[in-house]
Amino acid sequence: MSGSEVIKRIGRIAWRECGLLVRNPIYFFCMLVFPVVVVAFFTTMMKDGQPVDMPVGVVDLDNTSTSRSLIRKLDAFETSRVVATYPNINEARKAIQHNDIYAFIYIPKGTTEALISSRQPKISFYYSSTSLTVGALLFRDMKTISMLGSAGVGLSTLTAKGATASQAATFLQPILIDLHPLNNPEISYNVYLSTWIIPGCLLIFVFLLTAYSIGTELKFNHAKVLMRLAGNRISIALIGKMIPQTIINLTIFYAYMFYIFGWLSFPHPGGIGVILLTGLLTVLASEAFGVFAFGLTPSLRMSMSVSALWSVLSFSLAGSAYPLFAMDAPIQTIAQLFPLRHYYQIYQICIFNGYPLSEAWWNIGALIIFIALPLLVLRRIRVSMQDWVYIP
Repeated sequence: MSGSEVIKRIGRIAWRECGLLVRNPIYFFCMLVFPVVVVAFFTTMMKDGQPVDMPVGVVDLDNTSTSRSLIRKLDAFETSRVVATYPNINEARKAIQHNDIYAFIYIPKGTTEALISSRQPKISFYYSSTSLTVGALLFRDMKTISMLGSAGVGLSTLTAKGATASQAATFLQPILIDLHPLNNPEISYNVYLSTWIIPGCLLIFVFLLTAYSIGTELKFNHAKVLMRLAGNRISIALIGKMIPQTIINLTIFYAYMFYIFGWLSFPHPGGIGVILLTGLLTVLASEAFGVFAFGLTPSLRMSMSVSALWSVLSFSLAGSAYPLFAMDAPIQTIAQLFPLRHYYQIYQICIFNGYPLSEAWWNIGALIIFIALPLLVLRRIRVSMQDWVYIP
C-alpha cells in the first residue's frame, strides 16, 4: 500500500470518526462540557489560595484585657474567624462535633496573672483533624496566638525594667527567621492542588473515551466497516480513529494549561516549550493506555473498567497528596505504571522549579513507553475487530 493510499484511508477514517463524535452526545459532554466544568470548579473553589474565615470558638475563663486582646488577634488572622464564645470546654467540644466550629482556644482563669508573675500558664487549643488542611492552618494560627501572648507580656516586663525595644525584641526572639517560600510565595493551595487534580480528572475522560470509542465498534457491529476502510490494517484504523480525539483532547489540555499558567499566572519558570511538550506526551500516553487496555480485554465493559480503575488509582499514587518516597517499596514501583505520576514529576521538576528536561529524563522516557504500548496488542485488537462477536 503506497503512502498516498495510507494517508487517504486515514483521512476517510478520521472523517468518519468526526461524524461519530458529532452524533454521539457522550463525546460532547465528556470531551468538552465536563472538562470545562472541572477546570472552572476547582480553580474557582480555591481562588483565594487557601481557606479563609474558618470558624473557631473561644473558652475565655480569664476574661481580662490580655485574653481579650489575644482573641481579637486570632480573629484578625485571614484564615480564622471567631464566631462564638463558650462558657466551658464541654460546650465548645459539642460545637466541634456538630461542625459549628473547627477549633477552639481555651484560656483558663488566672492566665494573665501567671504571665505577669512568670509562672508559665497553659493555654490549650483543640482542633479537628478530619480535614488535614483545616487542622494544620488553625493549629498554626492558635500556636502563633499563644506565642504572641507570652511575647507581649515579656515585652511589657522588659520595657518596665528599662530595656529598649530593640533589646527586648532581641531577648524575646534571639534568632530572626527570614522565610522565603520558593516558587509559590503566596503559599496558594490553588497552585498546589489544581496542577495535578485537574489533569487527573481530564485524563479520566481520555482513558475512558479511548476504550469506549474502540469498544463501540464491536458493540454496534461497525468493526468490519472500520477494518474495510483501513484495508484490514489495524494500525491505520487506530490512527484514523484517534486523530480527531487527539486534536480535541490536546486542545482541552492546552487550554487548561494556558488558563492556569497564563490567565491565573501560576508559577512556571520552565517556560512554554516544556508546557507544550508535557501536555502532548501526557495526552498521547493516556490515549495509548486506553488502546492498550482494550487490547488486553477486547470488551467494551472490561476495557472501560480497567481504564477507570487505573485512572482513579493514579490520584493516590501521583505523589502529591502523600509523598511517594514515604510509601512502601512495592507501591513506589507500581506508581511508575501511571501516566499521571510522570506528568506530575515533569511538572514539578521542569515547569514549577525550572530545571532542564534532562532532570526528568526517566519520566519523559516512561511516557514514551506508554505511547508505544499499543504495539504490543495490535494483533489482538485486529483479531477482535475481524472475528469476535460482541457479548453484552
